[in-house]
Amino acid sequence: MVDQKLKKRALHRIKIIRGQLDGLLNAIEREIYCPTLLEQSRSIERSLKSLDTFLLENHLRTHVKSQMQHKGDYEKAIKELIAIYTLSNK
Repeated sequence: MVDQKLKKRALHRIKIIRGQLDGLLNAIEREIYCPTLLEQSRSIERSLKSLDTFLLENHLRTHVKSQMQHKGDYEKAIKELIAIYTLSNK
């Protein structure tokens, strides 16, 4: 089940991140001052974390909600959420 609005928002965020990466690549090629490069890199990290939050929210609102309503999928939802939690703490 795909919500086209949410998909559109996610794709928009990814394109912004791609632009940030291209900007960082260009800055490295032009040998911009290291602290400036680090600022750009950290900005990309924050953008990725924001995307992660959005993707998790989408998953909870769509897939997990549906899984929790069906007895057989309940365990799958729990396992997925534990896996996501484990990834976020590494």
